[in-house]
Amino acid sequence: MKSLLTSWPLWALLSAVFAALTAIFAKVGVENVNSDFATFIRTIVILCAAGLMVYITGNWQQPSAISGRTWLFLVLSGLATGASWICYFRALKLGDAARVAPIDKLSVVFVAVFAVLFLGEKLSLPNWLGVVLIACGAVLVAYRG
Repeated sequence: MKSLLTSWPLWALLSAVFAALTAIFAKVGVENVNSDFATFIRTIVILCAAGLMVYITGNWQQPSAISGRTWLFLVLSGLATGASWICYFRALKLGDAARVAPIDKLSVVFVAVFAVLFLGEKLSLPNWLGVVLIACGAVLVAYRG
């Protein structure tokens, strides 16, 4: 059981399931409220849930023990997350969840490209084929034919 709980594919799959539920719940939730305010409410819930998780697991760390470089990149990640959520909720307010979510998942394509360009990661030809297929699939699902 322990090996299952430390398996990255399991956690990635769960992330995908929860991301799908996020799209469905958010689409209904933003129906009668401003999308920016909806993002604010969602952020408060996430802050409370993350704080509870740190408390339950006993994983609190002294902020002063975290390096400046780590702080910088965590803050940048937080800003990118906030911008993503604001854009995502605005898109859900304006469009169909079944079309917005696939375009949002083009982030998979961007991650692959950015990881190669900025992190020096290597992708094989089959990996690149998968990236292209994801991009094509997202566009096809979002297309209003």
